Order: sequence, then C-alpha cells, then structure tokens
Amino acid sequence: MTVNRRVLLTAAGWGLAAGLATLIAVAAVRVVGEGLTGGPGGEVLSQDEIARELAATSGPTVIGPATPSPVTSSPATPSPDPTGGPDAVRRAAATPGGTVVAECAGGRARLVSWAPAQGYRATDVDRGPDDDVEVSFVGPAGEYEVDAVCFGDQPEIGWELDD
Repeated sequence: MTVNRRVLLTAAGWGLAAGLATLIAVAAVRVVGEGLTGGPGGEVLSQDEIARELAATSGPTVIGPATPSPVTSSPATPSPDPTGGPDAVRRAAATPGGTVVAECAGGRARLVSWAPAQGYRATDVDRGPDDDVEVSFVGPAGEYEVDAVCFGDQPEIGWELDD
C-alpha cells in the first residue's frame, strides 16, 4: 500500500506542477499579446488613425488625403519647431508605406515627421526646408516615394509606388 500511495503522490505533484506551468504560460502569452496588439481588446490603429493621432499631438492641423488635392484655407498652425515659425501650416498624410507630416512656412516645405509602416523603413530623406521635400518608404510591396510641396501656405503631399 505504501508504493501505491507514493505513486499517487508523485503523479499528483507532477499534475500540479504541469497545471501551474500552463497557467503561467497562458498569463505570459496574454501579457505579451496585449503589448503587441496595443491593448486588452486587441485594438490596432489604421494608418488614418495614426495620422490623426500624430496631428493631434501638435495642435490643430489640416489632415488630408495622401494624393494631392485642392485644400481649403485653414488657420495658421503654431509650430513648436523654431524653423517652422508661428505661421507654419501642417498637413499629415498616410500611405501604405508610412505616415508623413509636412509644413509650409514662407513658401518653403519642411518634413516635420515621418513614420514607416510595419515592415517598411525610411530612406532618402530630404527634410528641407526647400521647394520640395521627400522621403521614401521601402518595404515588401515596393518603394513608396512621398513628396511635399507648398502652394501658397498650404502643404500638398503626394506619393507613388515604385515596384
């Protein structure tokens, strides 16, 4: 009877250890998963939501489509960067390769920020200020060339895919 009791205690101990290890592993996967997906609900932001969030951090900004289009007048956006000055107007655009924020001040364009999408990297950055500024996002679908120019005070951002 002593042998059977010992076998039962050993089996129960191994079962308890395996159950505890499983619980720890599930908790670790949940914690890591929340960090990767952005929250407990698994919320992932779209490129447009990222552009809106970026624009919201720098005050009122004109947010428009990634392809050039006519823009209505907007009030001057305060710029925290001294090179932009208080009359700089900003615009954000999201492309499949990444997000860009550009501004115009005194008729000259400047890239304020750029953020490649997941799987992409930024190359060939011409930050400005200049007549036109550009950045390329290189990734699995090819190279997205993004450029910004000023029409008056308004930044216009366009992009194209080079395979």
